[in-house]
Amino acid sequence: MHPDADAVLDELHRTEWGRIVASLIRLVGDFDIAEDASQQAFAAAIEQWRSQGVPPNPRAWILRTARHKAIDRLRRRAVFERKLPFFAASRWLAGAESPELDSPDIFDDRLRLIFTCCHPSLSPEAQVALTLRTLGGLETDEIARAFLVSTTTMAQRLVRARQKIRSARIPYIVPAAEDMPERLEAVLKVVYLIFNEGYSATRGEALLRTDLCAEAIRLGRVLCALMTPPPPEAAALLALMLLHDSRRDARLDESGDLVLLEDQDRTRWNLQQINEALPLVSESFTSQPGPYALQAAIAAEHCRAPRAKDTDWPRILRLYELLELAAPSAIVSLNKAVAVAMVHGTRAGLAQVDALGATGELDGYYLLHAARADLQRRMGTMQAASASYRRAIELTANESERRFLHRRLEEVNRAPAGPLRP
Repeated sequence: MHPDADAVLDELHRTEWGRIVASLIRLVGDFDIAEDASQQAFAAAIEQWRSQGVPPNPRAWILRTARHKAIDRLRRRAVFERKLPFFAASRWLAGAESPELDSPDIFDDRLRLIFTCCHPSLSPEAQVALTLRTLGGLETDEIARAFLVSTTTMAQRLVRARQKIRSARIPYIVPAAEDMPERLEAVLKVVYLIFNEGYSATRGEALLRTDLCAEAIRLGRVLCALMTPPPPEAAALLALMLLHDSRRDARLDESGDLVLLEDQDRTRWNLQQINEALPLVSESFTSQPGPYALQAAIAAEHCRAPRAKDTDWPRILRLYELLELAAPSAIVSLNKAVAVAMVHGTRAGLAQVDALGATGELDGYYLLHAARADLQRRMGTMQAASASYRRAIELTANESERRFLHRRLEEVNRAPAGPLRP
């Protein structure tokens, strides 16, 4: 067995899945066939590369194998005869042995895929979910977490979205400039959710998936370049991602364990990204700022503070209040509750977290219980904090986050109950 085969395949799957699937969709015009063929190509690579070694151009090998499997699948379909003239004219049947994965065509395929998935005839939830699954390569349960729904519900949405694209004959193209605005909201949400999965991975050992963060930022730049001048919310999203990503190196210690924002070494923050983002924040903050502009403004306040104690929490709270009006959601309210605790005291913040918890909407969201546990710990109610930490641990599958929560749990279990704090 060649020991590097699995590592190469794992890296390829993380970084190239969306590119390969996007290219195959252009070839076959079918999401399911493209995904199945890509999965079969990776499965074939596992078997062959472990025994024969990794080929000189691994990406081209995967793409070529996936292409052949997709075409074989079509040949078994009755529709193949109808599609044959299209394939005969395609360069994919021209016998190229080493497809150029870095060519402009691949870049265009990714744009086509985003805008195809974000067609207005699909529901907003389906648009975002399908793009995350196909372009981002996220698993169904990872997407379900982003929407706070069950994995079964999300799987059904994905099936219906693919069926709609086939039945409505939605074209696989980048729309004209005048048609982009009606799709912009969904496209921005897709890009941000891809970034979020990279910033805090659903499961696995690592907290970060830097490949997804980098891809989301790249897509954000592309969207800004497509529309001149870029819409305020597109510029704001790019700024928001740059600001969050600027803290990447400080979010983990040498052991790979999570470091909270208040404890991070701010000298490790990426000043180049911060300096690029701050003007975008100002430009996007209009008289009626949108949700991304407000979130970017919040992130900017953290990045402007030289020390955690210098953070302008009253301004952050005002921004969260505006965000709650512009884009109300339970998660926004949870973040606002933390800001309330920093401005008006732990007891006031905990009361808002408890009120959110009472609705049951976020009961399966581990950060609700983690936030509650932290506030209970600060108040000195260690028994309650212990129960909340245990619940948070049950709900997260990311090992880095689990280790952090376990450390906190051990701390509160060892600590004596203290006086209640305001």
